[in-house]
Amino acid sequence: MVTRDSTDSPRRRIVEAAVELLENGGPEAVSTRAVAAAAGMQPPAIYRLFGDKEGLLEAVAEHGYAQFLERKRAQLDPAPQDPVEELRRGWDLVVEFGVSRPELFAVMNRATGRGSDAAHRAGLEILHERVRRLAAGGWLRVDEELAAQIIRATGQGAVTTWHSTPADRRNPALLTVLRESMVAAVTRAEPAVPAAESGPAAAARALRAALPDDADVLSDAEQRLLREWLTRLAADGGARHA
Repeated sequence: MVTRDSTDSPRRRIVEAAVELLENGGPEAVSTRAVAAAAGMQPPAIYRLFGDKEGLLEAVAEHGYAQFLERKRAQLDPAPQDPVEELRRGWDLVVEFGVSRPELFAVMNRATGRGSDAAHRAGLEILHERVRRLAAGGWLRVDEELAAQIIRATGQGAVTTWHSTPADRRNPALLTVLRESMVAAVTRAEPAVPAAESGPAAAARALRAALPDDADVLSDAEQRLLREWLTRLAADGGARHA
């Protein structure tokens, strides 16, 4: 049974009980009756607080994202000297979380398609900030949005493949190979010198990443138009040089 103290709210007690049952027994163990018993409450409390089991699982996913965000923020370097190495560390953090907590990770991924909670959005913002730093430094090989999609897809794919492989056939080298494939797909071996080495694409990515959100020199309409132009240049250059 989950441990608790007098300061715990009923909602938190139920969510923590559900997480414990999920990680010890899988999704089948998370029945409303079992969760209520583990939390020391009656089943109607679950329906009152979460609506139904799906609502409870969404709360479990939010709890998982909040825990993951704490780890992510603890690792965050606001001014990394090596943004590519920072990308590796961030990817490793996601994969380590998914490999060590597979049931919770699976619930988090299923919940993502139904809506984004604050912790999930904050985690994505950290990812996009890392990608912007890569772009501003001339490291990106592809457009920022595509880079973020590649990073997320390879991380989730690595975790899924790891858990779908029989334990006696799992090879840690797989995770390293996938990570380095991601790095190679997203970044350059050396930062680009926009005018000399890679034409307008790298310049567009770097300028777009460096633009402040509240530049006084341009109106809102001008900023939107400039970002649209830069996005088209960056995407076109990435398609030609990928």
